[in-house]
Amino acid sequence: MTFSLLALPLGLLIGVSLGALGGGGSILTVPALVYALGENPRQATTTSLVIVGLTALTGTIGHARSRRVRWGPGLVFGVVGVGGSLLGSSLNKLVNPNVLLLAFAGLMLLAAGAMVHRQQSAQRESVERSSATRVAAQGLTARRVVSIAVVGTSVGFMTGFFGVGGGFVVVPGLVLALGFRMGEAVGTSLLVIAINSAVALAARGGVVAVDWGVLIPFTATAMAGSLLGNWVAGQVPASVLVRAFAGLLVLLALYVATRSILGLV
Repeated sequence: MTFSLLALPLGLLIGVSLGALGGGGSILTVPALVYALGENPRQATTTSLVIVGLTALTGTIGHARSRRVRWGPGLVFGVVGVGGSLLGSSLNKLVNPNVLLLAFAGLMLLAAGAMVHRQQSAQRESVERSSATRVAAQGLTARRVVSIAVVGTSVGFMTGFFGVGGGFVVVPGLVLALGFRMGEAVGTSLLVIAINSAVALAARGGVVAVDWGVLIPFTATAMAGSLLGNWVAGQVPASVLVRAFAGLLVLLALYVATRSILGLV
């Protein structure tokens, strides 16, 4: 085991992003592990599950103190995602590493677009809040049950296959399917991420070894960063955070895609 000092600032950055944005920050973990710390893609996705899961759990505690976590719906979303998480973990073992990273680049572009759209929806929330409240009060309709199943399974699959949390999908899913306010959706999404990460990690069952010299400092600083992210979210306008992070994801996606394509030819 070799201790990596580079893991400290990287973990802090990802933890702050996850805590401040409630999702999306964890998508930086795999590229950081592959290109900055030298792990192979399959090992990186496994290491990412531990880092993302524990960081999300820490973030959940922070949001729970502010009463922004809806435990019942969060547990339901997590349970619904179990099947997708197991499937994603199984497929991860069968895919060419460069194909995995190329798909990951596409996921980052999707995340960037989803986060910007989510922020625009949040800005309209004050106008539409009464409508959202009415939706929440209607109870579970067949359409909403289907929405929960589709979103939960999709997020579980992404967690198992890519080693990411999928908060950029969970948050709008909670807002649209269950009528959550944005703050509650962000806090509850972290609970869902923690559950899906634990299931996906258990499914891999030690098949891929992790480098504890990277994992321990990375996770520790990411957990601390997630608490700092809660504070940052209250100091910096959300629109600024989201647009800056989305721009970073686009640039990183282009880099990952280029490296992956060159690795395939």
